[in-house]
Amino acid sequence: MSEPSSSPSAPTETVATDNELLAPDAGQRPLGPTPSQSRFQVDIVTEAAGASDEKSPSTENSAAAPDGPGPDSGVGGEEAKGRFRVVNFADPSGAGSAASPEAAPQEGLQNGDTVMSETSLHSSTGGQHHYHYDTHTNTYYLRTFGHNTIDAVPNIDFYRQTAAPLGEKLIRPTLSELHDELDKEPFEDGFANGDELTPAEEAAAKEAAESKGVVKFGWIKGVLVRCMLNIWGVMLFIRMTWIVGQSGIALSCLIVGMATVVTTITGLSTSAIATNGFVRGGGAYYLISRSLGPEFGGSIGLIFAFANAVAVAMYVVGFAETVVELLNGAGALMTDEINDIRIIGTITVILLLGISVAGMEWEAKAQIFLLIVLITAIINYFIGSFIPLKSKEASGYFGYDASIMWENMGPDFREETFFSVFAIFFPAATGILAGANISGDLADPQMAIPKGTLLAILITGIVYLGVAVSTGSCIVRDASGNMNDTISSQFGANCTDAACKFGFDFSACRSDRSCKYGLHNDFQVMSLVSGFGPIISAGIFSATLSSALASLVSAPKVFQALCKDNIYPGLGMFAKGYGKNNEPLRGYILTFGIALAFILIAELNVIAPIISNFFLASYALINFSVFHASLANSPGWRPSFKYYNMWVSLAGAVLCCVVMFVINWSAALLTNVIVMGLYIYVSYKKPDVNWGSSTQALTYHQALTHTLHLSGVEDHIKNFRPQCLVMTGYPNSRPALLDLVHSFTKNVGLMICGHVRTGYRRPNFKDLATDQARYQRWLLKNETKAFYTPVFAEDLRQGSQYLLQAAGLGRLKPNTLVLGFKNDWRDGDMMNVETYISMIHDSFDFQFGAVILRLKEGLDVSHIQGQDEMLSSQDKSSGTKDVIVSIDTSKDSDGDSSKPSSKATSLQNSPATQKDKKSPTVPLNVSDQRLLEASQQFQKKQGKGTVDVWWLFDDGGLTLLIPYLLTNKKRWKDCKIRVFIGGKINRIDHDRRAMATLLSKFRIDFSDITVLGDVNTKPKKEHVAAFEEMVEPYRLKEDNMELEAAERLKNSEPWRITDNELELYRAKTNRQIRLNELLKEHSSTANLIVMSLPLARKGAVSSALYMAWLEVLSQDLPPILLVRGNHQSVLTFYS
Repeated sequence: MSEPSSSPSAPTETVATDNELLAPDAGQRPLGPTPSQSRFQVDIVTEAAGASDEKSPSTENSAAAPDGPGPDSGVGGEEAKGRFRVVNFADPSGAGSAASPEAAPQEGLQNGDTVMSETSLHSSTGGQHHYHYDTHTNTYYLRTFGHNTIDAVPNIDFYRQTAAPLGEKLIRPTLSELHDELDKEPFEDGFANGDELTPAEEAAAKEAAESKGVVKFGWIKGVLVRCMLNIWGVMLFIRMTWIVGQSGIALSCLIVGMATVVTTITGLSTSAIATNGFVRGGGAYYLISRSLGPEFGGSIGLIFAFANAVAVAMYVVGFAETVVELLNGAGALMTDEINDIRIIGTITVILLLGISVAGMEWEAKAQIFLLIVLITAIINYFIGSFIPLKSKEASGYFGYDASIMWENMGPDFREETFFSVFAIFFPAATGILAGANISGDLADPQMAIPKGTLLAILITGIVYLGVAVSTGSCIVRDASGNMNDTISSQFGANCTDAACKFGFDFSACRSDRSCKYGLHNDFQVMSLVSGFGPIISAGIFSATLSSALASLVSAPKVFQALCKDNIYPGLGMFAKGYGKNNEPLRGYILTFGIALAFILIAELNVIAPIISNFFLASYALINFSVFHASLANSPGWRPSFKYYNMWVSLAGAVLCCVVMFVINWSAALLTNVIVMGLYIYVSYKKPDVNWGSSTQALTYHQALTHTLHLSGVEDHIKNFRPQCLVMTGYPNSRPALLDLVHSFTKNVGLMICGHVRTGYRRPNFKDLATDQARYQRWLLKNETKAFYTPVFAEDLRQGSQYLLQAAGLGRLKPNTLVLGFKNDWRDGDMMNVETYISMIHDSFDFQFGAVILRLKEGLDVSHIQGQDEMLSSQDKSSGTKDVIVSIDTSKDSDGDSSKPSSKATSLQNSPATQKDKKSPTVPLNVSDQRLLEASQQFQKKQGKGTVDVWWLFDDGGLTLLIPYLLTNKKRWKDCKIRVFIGGKINRIDHDRRAMATLLSKFRIDFSDITVLGDVNTKPKKEHVAAFEEMVEPYRLKEDNMELEAAERLKNSEPWRITDNELELYRAKTNRQIRLNELLKEHSSTANLIVMSLPLARKGAVSSALYMAWLEVLSQDLPPILLVRGNHQSVLTFYS
């Protein structure tokens, strides 16, 4: 713990410098601590603008922590206002502007989850309510440790998303504010006083501010009631008895048990996801999308919303059918049965829409009423089952009896199988997501969803089992309903049925299948058993209407959440909400339209299995989400609900898929096709969202595992891949270099875009990190499979050494350095050439291969404005640009290795003049026009042409491997490889055959092999003279000066060419000049020339001479790639 503020032992320098950070008028203060000053001086910040010197005792008591006196008040308050983000503070005491903003919240409100109304916020920025504010003026944080510091203590509000519904987002002090040197403005990073919010944040903030009258439900009203009503469908009253008749009590219990196992596992998985962080509206869609990502979430969200909309129609038609049956019984049909169903269904769905649109509170009241009716009907049945009546015996109801129970224990399938009966029952168990679907309207979704869902599954499961056992124990399978079907004395001995015991014999109607009553034949048998029949009808109405109402609310809520995330462009209009509860009225109308269309069809036997499959698909994905998140082992996956297991969840997902095919294999197939189609569509559209899904986590986990695994495997020649460190600078500044290297590394090897940033000013590492993210995005957007790696360094060579040593990871490390040719080497400081050549030497020292690309027009297009509208390195301000400009390295604006532009030859080019040159109003000059065209030549398909490989020296095969990889790509596949080799004039045929044999063993196709017998012929005199003239300015001419002066000059300008050196390497010089003549003769029309890079011995050949060799070798030619491997074999003919 730091010492209290009154301690005199704080160092004087610290106090003085810290004061400078926080006090604009620090110069007027005495150096050294005063009783109210500590290592950080914050007293000028702790007052609200215009606060008086006095503070009321009550405010002081509530604000100050017990350890440490309050800071001085009022000093420099106005300056502080301009310096720090002074925005609104929560004032729980409601004291309004009378209390100072530094008053800490009362202890009871420290959890930050209190819903704040607009009146509890007051602001020192003229009453504007910004939800994006910090705590620099809140002394609750400043004085916790007994001394003043802007370092904040942990607080829930720092971890909120912007404009969180349950409180304000606070901004903790940034690392820069706490750590940077004192001459740096604390908020120069763009956090102005009272930050501007983005439109989305403003909308969210407005929504949060308006939420004071919002209706939020607890776990009983919001989840338990809804789930129970949705699970207890019409199936309970009119199909459960038939299921018992078909499969018997034992198998009926198994069917209920199997369905409950599936729903319980899904309930556990739902609970795990719902308790892994704050849950917003959107139910199943929200849970799946935030867990598995937008692809699965988007596809499931759409079909889940649609399934709920059609489910409304299914339940309403079920209700209408029951009403029409009653009307038919009373002889009161309006038209015919089908049209009556349509009329009653339409009226019902309009009424339900009215209840929904009236608001969630009305809908919740309706649900409570319907639940009471439903529970009454269930109790009514159980009471009735204990009251046997003589009048009901002919219909097969005799009261509880062991013989009836035993007879009904086993199955008696009639035209059905176990799985077909299970398929009929399973939809009755669905509906467990009814509570989760209104997650946005729950007061505490994390507590409500697990508690309500699991309890609903338990209660409904017990009731289903109770009804199965009860009906099977007191009702026989077949009954005629005829009171006269009693046992006659002569046949009494032959009667073995349970009914015989009660004096009835229904064998006659059972044999000819004419029985109208009993478990097998009468769907309304529960009405018969119940104490008061009409209550069962009311229960049926209640079950259908409540399920319809729940689906009518779920569909728009899920659809609204889907539209808000903008997964499907064009659906944005449905995202708008109305009123305090943000009701999706447009979604209600759409759901109403879909439901009405299906009600008018009135035949739902086809659509019902598809709906069940849609629900099951979402259950499967919820289960899979939990398995996937657990498998990814992400630190962010830590649900507070602990009763789940990843393997149980996986089993649940598999079970859901199995059940889908059991219910209806064709519907299951259709569901899978629809989900996959939507998945592919969303994947293709790549919505711009980042939810930290488990898919990302698993991708990282797998990448890490495989990278580590790869590190344990020895390299093998067969698996060699060119892994290139390409010195591009900003990736968009040398498109030709980027495109060509990408052509042969795409899906084959690693490509890293290296960028060395140099400059006099202190490096801004934050900018470096920002640029790294921006340009990586740029590469992805351009579908370039590469990594962008910038480094700060004193000079270009040091930066390239950093990259050669540190770029990459494990086996994913570069093995080849790729540079652009330095076209302007003669125009500027020759020390830049020294640096450039040293980089090539360094690459060989590190056992890298080296590749140099030369285009006669140049490579660097960064000085041409508009060459890349999307993202340009020149979109920075001139001041920032200055940080990047290298004063002494090849004039590159990005301090990189190659500056081929023929323009901008003056070393003193300032960023401002460069900017002027790039003014959009100035048309491009001819050389820039050519440069721009040349820079794009590798982006288009290369026609029928040639790639000429001048494999003069054996470097391990890299010179041959690169053109092979290149011609395998789509853009280059029409180009033929021509191979040129050196040889003796009298052995040309032999050399050609030997090379052809080697290439065929390497399995590399070629169109021609040319043996150059005249490589050693002397070059033309005019070309030699031109070379002499080129190197003349760079010669040391030591013969014309004293030895000491010559050594001094050579030490200060190491690039100079000595006379001795020039004479010693005369033959090598002539070879380069001669090769250029041969290149012009044989390869002047090639699409690309790939040639062995001549080597120069380090320390023996000066950089000016080596640069002159490269210049004379590659001048006035088509694009040429000078390649030198590291002399380790990269090709093999062994299998």
